[in-house]
Amino acid sequence: MTKTLAIDCRGLSHRYGDFTAVEDFTLQVAPGETVGLLGPNGAGKTTVVRVLTTLTPVQRGDVAVFGLDSRRHTMDIRHNIGYVPQQLSIEQALTGRQNVELFARLYDVPRRERRARVDEALSAMNLHDVADALAGTYSGGMVRRLELAQALVNRPSLLLLDEPTVGLDPIARDGVWAQVQYMQQNFGMTVLLTTHYMEEADALCDRVALMDRGRLQAVGSPAELKKTVSPEATLEDVFRHYAGTDLGEGTSQAGFRAVRSSRRTARRVS
Repeated sequence: MTKTLAIDCRGLSHRYGDFTAVEDFTLQVAPGETVGLLGPNGAGKTTVVRVLTTLTPVQRGDVAVFGLDSRRHTMDIRHNIGYVPQQLSIEQALTGRQNVELFARLYDVPRRERRARVDEALSAMNLHDVADALAGTYSGGMVRRLELAQALVNRPSLLLLDEPTVGLDPIARDGVWAQVQYMQQNFGMTVLLTTHYMEEADALCDRVALMDRGRLQAVGSPAELKKTVSPEATLEDVFRHYAGTDLGEGTSQAGFRAVRSSRRTARRVS
């Protein structure tokens, strides 16, 4: 029997006034798969993510999440997903625990299970020891892990991450991804992420889907896509080949060399 797709997006198009943000976007994602949605700023990635979360309605095309039509089953979809947006979404005046408890209530986690689920999410993100400190005192990496705890408290089938490690140092990024992979392995989540860090996408994703100017340009495993460019190509070369543009601020070749150097140093001293 064929498994129900985690994401089944066909012919999605979305306009903001006269501007076409997404045009004829089609992508299928299997359960348990990790897929990276890549593209330059303004390519349409965030619009796709917001449609998948049902925060933005489908204008044209068809979108289903685990077989649930996004037009007719909005609330059912929301109960099956976790979402970490680009912008920070914590309440600094609340403790870490209170932030996660708030999301547990929003997701309708049963009252009898709520405390255990909150503790589980905090522990999974290595935040249990600081759970009762105000979130406003957390570092950037801790805030991102808290947001992941919020997104994971309902044990989502699909986790949507919109540039979840932007602005974090290499060690904090590695920590966030280690926790995501731990939760994925233990609960079989499907993960769709956007990122400008090509190393992340190369290391973490089963497949990548590359967008430019609202259209899907290429889909495949990192290895498959690199072969389409040259035998020695990197995923950054693939990005430039299909998007024909730079990766955005702070992501120059020199910047990537600095990131790689920092990660090697961090591994040596850890």
